[in-house]
Amino acid sequence: MQVLQNILDRLAGIIWGEYVLIPLLALVGIYLTIGLRAMPWLHFPRACKRLWQGRIAVDKEGDISPFQALMTELSATIGTGNIAGVATAIYFGGPGAIFWMWVVALFGMATKYAEAVLAVRYREVDSLGNYVGGPMYYIKNGLGPRWYWLGILFSLFGMLAAFGIGNMVQSNTVAHELETTFALPAWITGTVLALLAAAVILGGIRRIAEVAGKLVPFMAIVYFTGALVILLLQFNKIPAAIVLIVTDAFSGTAASGGFAGATVWMAIRWGFARGIFSNEAGLGSTPIVHAAAKTNNPVRQGMIAMLGPMIDTLIICTMTALVIVVTGVWNSGQVGAPLSSLAFTTGLPGPGGYIVSFGLILFAFTTILGWSYYGERCAEYLFGVKIIKPYRIIWIIAIFIGSTRDLNLVWAFADVLNGLMAIPNLIALLLLSPVVFAVTREYRARDEY
Repeated sequence: MQVLQNILDRLAGIIWGEYVLIPLLALVGIYLTIGLRAMPWLHFPRACKRLWQGRIAVDKEGDISPFQALMTELSATIGTGNIAGVATAIYFGGPGAIFWMWVVALFGMATKYAEAVLAVRYREVDSLGNYVGGPMYYIKNGLGPRWYWLGILFSLFGMLAAFGIGNMVQSNTVAHELETTFALPAWITGTVLALLAAAVILGGIRRIAEVAGKLVPFMAIVYFTGALVILLLQFNKIPAAIVLIVTDAFSGTAASGGFAGATVWMAIRWGFARGIFSNEAGLGSTPIVHAAAKTNNPVRQGMIAMLGPMIDTLIICTMTALVIVVTGVWNSGQVGAPLSSLAFTTGLPGPGGYIVSFGLILFAFTTILGWSYYGERCAEYLFGVKIIKPYRIIWIIAIFIGSTRDLNLVWAFADVLNGLMAIPNLIALLLLSPVVFAVTREYRARDEY
C-alpha cells in the first residue's frame, strides 16, 4: 500500500509540477483573456448586473436559474480550499503565494467564461428531459467524432475524481474537525452528513440548486463577517500585510519562526496550485452545472460564470489570507486548517475558532452537494441515465466511509485524477477558442451580452 502511495504522490507531483498542469492552466487563461480582449475584466459590472437579473429565469430552456447555476458552482468550489488550502499555500510558499493566487483568479475568469459559453452552446437534453453539458459534450458536439475519446477520458477521470475531492476528502475533513473541536465520534458525523446529503441529492439538480441558492450566500456572509471583524480590529496592520504579500511574491520569504522559508518559485507553484484547487478554473467541473441554466444566451451565462473566481479566490480566500498574516501566525509552523483556526482564534479569542469550524463544515457539505452533480453527469455520459440512481446511492455511502477512514491514499488519487481531468478540458478550450471568440463578438455586436 505504501508503494502505491509513493507512486501516486510522485505522479501527482509531476502532473501538478512546473512542467505540466500549472503552466498549461496559466497559459490557457492568459491566451483566452487576450483573445477576449480583457472582456472579463472590463465588463465585470455588467456581469454583476446579469447575476442579479439571473435570480429569475426568463428562458424556459434549462433546469435551474442562471443565479442558481453560479450558486451551485460556488457550493462546490467554496470548500476546504478556502480555509485549509490558503493556509497550506502560505505554509509552503510564504505570504507571496497569495499574490499568485490572485493572478490565477484574474486569468481564471476568462477560462470560466469560455467553459460556460461552450457548455451552454453545445449542451443536450437527455432521455429524462434534463439539460446536460460540460467538457464531454462540447468535445463531442464541438470537436466531432474524432475527439470522442477525449470526452470519455474526461468523464472517466471526473466520475472517479468526484469521490475524492468532492466526497470522501470533504466528509473526512468535517469528521476530523468535529472530533478535534467537540470530541464527536467520526461515525456519528458520517451518519448525519450522509442523511443530510441524501435528503438533497436524491432530489436531483433542482433541489441541489435550491439548497445551494440559500446556503451558499449565508455561509459566505457568515465567514466573511467573522474575517472582517478581525481585520477591522487589526486594521492598522493590513497595509503592511498587503506589502508583505506583494514583495514576497517576487523576492521569496526568509525563514522565520516555525517557517522554513520559500523561494519565488515555491510562492508561484503553491499560489497557482491552491488557487486552481480553490476556484477550479480550467478543471472542467463547473461548466457541467452552467449547462443546466435556464438561458438561450451562452455569453450571458459565461459572464455570470466568470464571477466564480472573483468571489471564491479574490474575496473569500483573500479574507482568510489576510487574517493569517495580520494576526502574525503565518510563520508559526502550523499548516492547513489548524493554521487558519489559530489565526481566527488569535484575532478573535473565543468565537474565532468556531467560525473556522463552522465554515469548514458548511463549505465541505456544500462541496459534497455540488460535486455529486458533477460526478453524476460524468457517469451518465459513460453509462446512460440508468446509472443515476445507483450513483447517488453509492455517493451517499461513500460519505460515511470517507468520514471514518484514513484517506492518505484517497487524497493522492484525488490529486492525480483532478489533474488528469483538466487536461482534456484544456485541450478542448484551446481548440474551440475561435468559437468562444466568435460567439462573444456576435452577441456584443447585437448588444445581447
